[in-house]
Amino acid sequence: MLGRLEERLQKEIDRIQNRLITMGKMAEKALKESLQALKKNDRQLAYYIILREQYIDEMEIELDRLCQEFLVREQPVAGNLRFVYACIKIVNELERVGDYAESIARQSLTIHSIGAPPSYPKITKIANIAIPMLGNALKAFSEKDPDLARSTMKMEKKVDNIRHKIRSDLVQPRSEKSLSLEVLQALMAIANRFERVADQACNICEEVLYMCTGETVKHKSTGIFRVLFIDESDSCRSQMAVAIGQATGLTNFIFSSGGTAPQPIDPKTVRFMSEKGIDISKQKSQHLNQVPNYAKYEIIIALCKEAEVLFPPPPTKTVSIRWHVKDPSKRKGSKKKIDMAYEKTFKYLNDHIRELTQAIVGNDKKQNKEKK
Repeated sequence: MLGRLEERLQKEIDRIQNRLITMGKMAEKALKESLQALKKNDRQLAYYIILREQYIDEMEIELDRLCQEFLVREQPVAGNLRFVYACIKIVNELERVGDYAESIARQSLTIHSIGAPPSYPKITKIANIAIPMLGNALKAFSEKDPDLARSTMKMEKKVDNIRHKIRSDLVQPRSEKSLSLEVLQALMAIANRFERVADQACNICEEVLYMCTGETVKHKSTGIFRVLFIDESDSCRSQMAVAIGQATGLTNFIFSSGGTAPQPIDPKTVRFMSEKGIDISKQKSQHLNQVPNYAKYEIIIALCKEAEVLFPPPPTKTVSIRWHVKDPSKRKGSKKKIDMAYEKTFKYLNDHIRELTQAIVGNDKKQNKEKK
């Protein structure tokens, strides 16, 4: 039975990975063709790129759905959770790359509609670095190669330097009025788009590092992961989860909760958590509508099936997860059975929150120990 489950899980992972790679190749091809449309004054190719961009958008929606379904159905932890979380982020980066390719195609139409096009040596140069960066980032993802991801990120400075040179080179002909303002703006827009492609490639590499090693290059500087627990009453399970999360002492996490029909915090929950050395007497339940920008949380966790309908609809950057945990405040029976129900819920939440946070930020202590 375990073998079948592992086989099914791997099949779903392969499906998501293959679709993401397909999306990446489409975005990379669009970039290459947008450069050709510019250099060869190929208006038909430019229109083709603009019209085809919708397919990249459709793949973003499909992949977002696959990732969200995988999270809800499989309840992944550790490496598999990092994988799907990284995929959601990478899909968003690739959608932006598709937008950049479309924009370059549109700018090339603008340039060629004005008259004799200028030469593009430095535009070609910046493209010939940015596009391979994207290709290497995708290869690092498909091969799970953190070293390739790191070496690709080092190329970003070259792209920045070339863009600055392009700006300088365009100033003189503009000042001499041999270059129209409209063409100048279009060329600068194209240079900026290729620079942004390099940025997106670096972002993908950061997600690859996170996926492979737990290393959070990006989040070391920006900082905060917001986790929202949603329940019906927001009076027991979600309050326990928030308190457990806060008790971890992780300063780069913010834990909040909300309910569809909030009720006062369950007194038995307050007493039970107090026995665990955690004071929740000052916590308050709230309606989900009272949670500011709840759809913009990085992670939303539904603690009951009914709360799943409140997940942000795709496409979204939010990772939505369902945890199968019973509400001990509804347990009937002897005091011993009720206490056991609270203990079971506490252990479930404590274990899953620990695994979730470690999957996101990596187990630094373990990594440091392995390095010694």
